[in-house]
Amino acid sequence: MISCVQRALLRGPPSDMIARMMSSMQQNYGERGDLCCQNPTAPLYDPTEDLCCITTTFQYLQNSGWYWGSISAREARDALLKVSVGTFLVRDSSHPLYMLTLSVKTACGPTNVRIEYSGGHFRLDSSSPGPPHLLSFPDVCSLVQHYVGSGQTQQGKRVESEGPPKPNAKPSPSQPSAKDNAVLLKLMRPLPQAFPSLQHLTRLTINCQIDCIDQLPLPRPLVRYLQDYPFQV
Repeated sequence: MISCVQRALLRGPPSDMIARMMSSMQQNYGERGDLCCQNPTAPLYDPTEDLCCITTTFQYLQNSGWYWGSISAREARDALLKVSVGTFLVRDSSHPLYMLTLSVKTACGPTNVRIEYSGGHFRLDSSSPGPPHLLSFPDVCSLVQHYVGSGQTQQGKRVESEGPPKPNAKPSPSQPSAKDNAVLLKLMRPLPQAFPSLQHLTRLTINCQIDCIDQLPLPRPLVRYLQDYPFQV
């Protein structure tokens, strides 16, 4: 029986996704490796969990239809300009320390929120001081589904810039403060890159109605197809 990592690698994410996974894991390894040196009794860091988690997330995103890949913040803004408030997409982050960004149309216009990854979990990046209190999820599609389904409104999200922040940069008096930059964020519907296939629309309908997919009287290939994307959005 093959592991989740082996199964994920057999399916094979694109090379740019692999590069992002390796970059993220190297960063995590450096942080955790330092901790292990300070505490010899701490368990050695194993990147297997990260590899499995991140690969599975990108597979889900590819199946979702609303993952737009490596488009820029400007391209995301253009795509969201003429849609209704609450429409969103997920794309690759332009910031070197983040993998993904959530771009969403708000009442103030298109807004970008980075998605943090740490220890096998994803959460929205918060500009609030102190430790973040946002919920974390095992994959990005679960994160998006939660906020779409709950109807909760998030506040004070950090808007992503085109590049990394400048070192020792100080806001000028004419620039708004972080509190003034807070936006109301509510997810309503995804913006697909192309019109979804009939198979995927059927899968979404089944997922909205049934919880135990593996108990359906269907051939195994169809069950696997449903399990490849077990979400409702």
